[in-house]
Amino acid sequence: MPAPASISERVRKRRDALRAAGLRPVQIWAPDTRRPGFADECGRQSRIVAEADAHDVELGDLLDAGLADLQDGEG
Repeated sequence: MPAPASISERVRKRRDALRAAGLRPVQIWAPDTRRPGFADECGRQSRIVAEADAHDVELGDLLDAGLADLQDGEG
């Protein structure tokens, strides 16, 4: 019975198979939601956006038109 493949060999084979399927690896950095202050920063940015939206008199019309387009496509 042959020895089982090492972890690095299995990883290499898996990555080779994914590349052969036309995929490529990418690295994505995302915000750390566990970081202290994360929720506070989300709230701060949300308030800024909400205030900007409240002063944009055309935003409601734009959103209504977009929703109407989506609803016209159903059916």
